[in-house]
Amino acid sequence: MDNNIAVIGCGYWGKNLVRNFAELGALHTICDSDPNVLSKLAALYPNVKRETNLEAALEDKEIRGVVIALPAALHCPIAKKALLADKDLFVEKPLTSKSSDAQELAELAEKRKRILMVGHLMLYHPAVHILKRHIKSGDLGEIYYLYSTRVNLGQVRSDESALWRLTPHDISLFMYLLDAVPEVVSAQGISYVQPHLEDVVFITMQFPSKVLAHIHASWLDPHKIRQLTVVGSKKMAVFDDMDLEHKLRIYDQGVVDDYDKLASPSGALALRSEGVFLPRVDLAEPLSLECRHFLECIKNRAKPLSDGKQGLEVVRILEKIEKVMKGRVAKS
Repeated sequence: MDNNIAVIGCGYWGKNLVRNFAELGALHTICDSDPNVLSKLAALYPNVKRETNLEAALEDKEIRGVVIALPAALHCPIAKKALLADKDLFVEKPLTSKSSDAQELAELAEKRKRILMVGHLMLYHPAVHILKRHIKSGDLGEIYYLYSTRVNLGQVRSDESALWRLTPHDISLFMYLLDAVPEVVSAQGISYVQPHLEDVVFITMQFPSKVLAHIHASWLDPHKIRQLTVVGSKKMAVFDDMDLEHKLRIYDQGVVDDYDKLASPSGALALRSEGVFLPRVDLAEPLSLECRHFLECIKNRAKPLSDGKQGLEVVRILEKIEKVMKGRVAKS
């Protein structure tokens, strides 16, 4: 890979992006306003250029791609500068904190023919790709509903709620698996630790064809759970990212659809259970695959899997959810 990537923001998550682009041989510059952060990374990446000045990094002609890993409120102004400097762009999720800003970036990227990719990490998980194939092939049958749990104790943010910090993963994942955008949203969220920043949210969305989707997200929970369940008319699937051995399980279970095979005089439908299939899942790090995808999009001038349009849709949905939690009705 050509070393033509600059990572802007090298803190909690940015340092992981720094590591992955360095391992891919693509890291040119690390940029952070805190010299102490840069000095710590210098010991790990001595041959990488370091900058505290954003403009200097964007003016460097050797840099083709810019990666932004900063608080969401800073994404739009910095991303806009990068696009106007004719850099391809990878922005961590959420793309922005306002849909109007997200739309501006998507339109600007298209106008200037730049790559705009959003860090919807779960779309690059090998188990998710296998799950999507099972859904698309009809192996699970008609999809009835799906639900995710994304909870843990920490990291409690002071600049973003659990809604904006955690749920973009699941919203983007639902949209990817279903190839659709939710038509109706409902939600409840409560602030316990900091005023006006929800620590726990419960979200229900209705997609086309009556598919229901639910999200439980919290950073105030005793367990670390990263789990998605998909229930279909033929089979069911569970993606458990915390399971080190079996990330994905396909359950050949359901209700017998032949009404002549009722199990009891009471009229209850018979159930069937025909075992569990454990697909082989590549254990490659999703973040590495995501970073590699960005590099390939730059090289081939290809549309990213998580492009600006998807990033915009996720921000729009987050805004609708926030309105509902404040007592207003939101429908598409």
